[in-house]
Amino acid sequence: MNKQNYQRILEQTLTNIEDSISNCGAVPTLLLHSCCAPCSSYVLEYLSQYFRITVFYYNPNIYPEEEYRMRVKEQQTFIQKLPAKYPVSFEEGRYDTERFYAIAKGLEQVPEGGERCFRCYELRLREAAELAKERNFDYFTTTLSISPLKNAEKLNEIGTRIGDELGITYLQSDFKKKNGYKRSTELSKEYGMYRQDYCGCIYSYRERHS
Repeated sequence: MNKQNYQRILEQTLTNIEDSISNCGAVPTLLLHSCCAPCSSYVLEYLSQYFRITVFYYNPNIYPEEEYRMRVKEQQTFIQKLPAKYPVSFEEGRYDTERFYAIAKGLEQVPEGGERCFRCYELRLREAAELAKERNFDYFTTTLSISPLKNAEKLNEIGTRIGDELGITYLQSDFKKKNGYKRSTELSKEYGMYRQDYCGCIYSYRERHS
């Protein structure tokens, strides 16, 4: 089975949205799950040209709590500084770490990038989808695919499946394409952002610092 070109799919979607805005003036809404400010930087710069965005910070996997609070603050600060064509707002989800440890149970020793991560993708994407559905957003998606360490194919598969299940459109994407990751590092330097050296959970922390 051929792999999907998610950047090409995204570009076609954005072209259609641009045409729709030109014709009727209605700017669609997007609930954007964000894992951290550095990863969100390029995504917000890119997508705020086409959507009214609410950044949804839901990451119960982050360890320790001090790290979580630091990342929340950095996300809020970046949104306040970013020049955007359409408004960008922020909403923090619950820091319900017990949900993350429940889905990770039995997979503690699995290396980063495996099944434990896939379950974590699903946990966060489902929470985003449910909120997007409840608030009548037009689309939802995540910044996670910008990382070279994240499986964009799996993210799109999970996001699309959840979206179909709940009746909310998942914006398919692979934000690392077209130098997206490189641009995110440039923006991080430009805005003086704090950049963590591990994905976020206690298992990635131990793996990185062992």
